[in-house]
Amino acid sequence: MDALLRVENLQTHFRTEEGLVHAVNGISYALEKGEILGIVGESGSGKSVSVLSLMGLIPQPPGVISGQAFFEGKDLMQLPPEELRKIRGNKISMIFQDPMTSLNPVLTIGEQIYETLEEHTDMNEAEARERIIELLALVGIPMPEERVGQYPHQFSGGMRQRAMIAMGLACDPQLLIADEPTTALDVTIQAQIVDLVKGLQDEIGMAVIWITHDLGVVAGLVNRVAVMYAGHIVETAPVKILYKNPRHPYTIGLLGSLPRLDEDTHQELVSIKGMPPDLIDYPSGCPFTARCTYVIDKCWQENPKLSSLSEEHAIACWVDIKKGNSHDQ
Repeated sequence: MDALLRVENLQTHFRTEEGLVHAVNGISYALEKGEILGIVGESGSGKSVSVLSLMGLIPQPPGVISGQAFFEGKDLMQLPPEELRKIRGNKISMIFQDPMTSLNPVLTIGEQIYETLEEHTDMNEAEARERIIELLALVGIPMPEERVGQYPHQFSGGMRQRAMIAMGLACDPQLLIADEPTTALDVTIQAQIVDLVKGLQDEIGMAVIWITHDLGVVAGLVNRVAVMYAGHIVETAPVKILYKNPRHPYTIGLLGSLPRLDEDTHQELVSIKGMPPDLIDYPSGCPFTARCTYVIDKCWQENPKLSSLSEEHAIACWVDIKKGNSHDQ
């Protein structure tokens, strides 16, 4: 089956006065139709920059972007801006971390969703209003007939995020990109938004890329996880396999820092020692080497590529942690 989105060797660097920032360093992955992919990693790992690059939302300069991203057979990286705009907000939609900064405070919620419909559909105002009310109801906003004429400051944080999701769904996208959409919300509202997106995905059948630094959030949501560190994908696997059998030292560290409610143990949480590498003075070897407890000499010299452990599971590591020895790639 052809993938809905296929990203190949995506690189995004930024020219600064201090030097070249290596934000995304040659990532590749495929997303199938109807699949939910979680991209996880700590702040600065390149998660958000990678999808902003795909969407044409990184200005060049200072950005220096290369690679390929095939969506329905078209390379998004090569499309003229006007053609990319026809896809962005229509076939591919994106919701962001803080809805208060994403929404225009002087336009009503209905007016802002209408802008998307006006850009990408032939609906008249009456049809658009009916569609907007339908969307607000779909994402669980009560009294949508009244809410459609209200402003963002009249919505709670969770309701604003629901309105952003409604805006993203306006044109029935094939792919929804959610960039840390629950970070600014409390845990109860986080769970509601996760359940909402999962339910909508089941109902509509769209594919989702869910970006987060929190492995706990994606546990019950995604089909597959790609773990990013310092601009690289270091491990990818179906979510159940990743949680049960993590194989990259960084993934093991991330999972070890999560409190567990499913086990009757008093196991202490662990932290990952050290700091991420300087993305300007980028290391020649594996970028996790200085923080890793499984280091061999080769780790300092050469950065490993993703290598398959099985048909569904791949890691970028020179050491087979389960066996305690190195493996060639």
